[in-house]
Amino acid sequence: MDRSNQVSSDKVNRENAKVFALLSHYLNNASDFINAEEIKDIADYGVTYEYAFTAILTAAFGLDIVDHTEDKELFNNYFSKMVHRLEVGEYYNNPYYKNIKIPTVNIGNSELKYEKYKPFEGFVCDDILRTPEGRQIPQIGFFDTEFRYPAVLENGRIWMTITPNEIETMKEAVDRASGNVLTYGLGLGYYAYMVSEKDDVASITVVDSNQDVIDLFKKYILPQFKYAHKVKLVKADAFEYAQTGMPQGKFDFVFTDLWHDVSDGIDLYLKMKKFEKLCPDTAFAYWIEKSILCYL
Repeated sequence: MDRSNQVSSDKVNRENAKVFALLSHYLNNASDFINAEEIKDIADYGVTYEYAFTAILTAAFGLDIVDHTEDKELFNNYFSKMVHRLEVGEYYNNPYYKNIKIPTVNIGNSELKYEKYKPFEGFVCDDILRTPEGRQIPQIGFFDTEFRYPAVLENGRIWMTITPNEIETMKEAVDRASGNVLTYGLGLGYYAYMVSEKDDVASITVVDSNQDVIDLFKKYILPQFKYAHKVKLVKADAFEYAQTGMPQGKFDFVFTDLWHDVSDGIDLYLKMKKFEKLCPDTAFAYWIEKSILCYL
């Protein structure tokens, strides 16, 4: 690599790190600070809600996108491709949302309930977008009205959800599934439900180690599946099952969803990848793999 390319690469890496630091602080500490009045005041000037949202966000970050050249470049290279106004109806029309009703119940340390995004609250809505230049652009979504989504809480902390992020980042793995399917990680059964609806899927084996989550699913969610007979639940450690049960099961497709986000997913992803060699004729997919690969 010549020096000019090295300088360019170093610059992109610094910009990536800056954007991720800014977004991390926002999402973890103040994801709901933007309000409808601010958005509408700016949108009245003829710009989109996405632009208004992004302008408020960059101003809160202390970026001057009018008079400061580097800030303007950062806006054009990252923020203009980052923020998305989502439609509530699109996700409420998702088959799982339409057909599965979530009660508010507790089993052990697990609580099943609906959580919500406030209007104009920001959240991660898809995998990181990676450009040919190596820029890594987080994908942030918002709704302009309240949006309710199913969640499982562990000891009062949100652990599993079905939000636009899960829906978008599982589309490819749902589309690719066929035959006898194995999935590691039950959650609220979104992946199992979507795959069970496919005519070319014969069975779905779901491996999870959390008995409380399995009990919640079996009692309140699985009975609502039209094709519940396709679903087999296995209480086991995912990596132990990958060593013994997976090779014996002769699965056509395996989907792994064991992590909460990239931060706890990298090591688990790399560990599970090693078991692929035990099933050379099986196709594998991993939740948020595109985002995880940005860090490897």
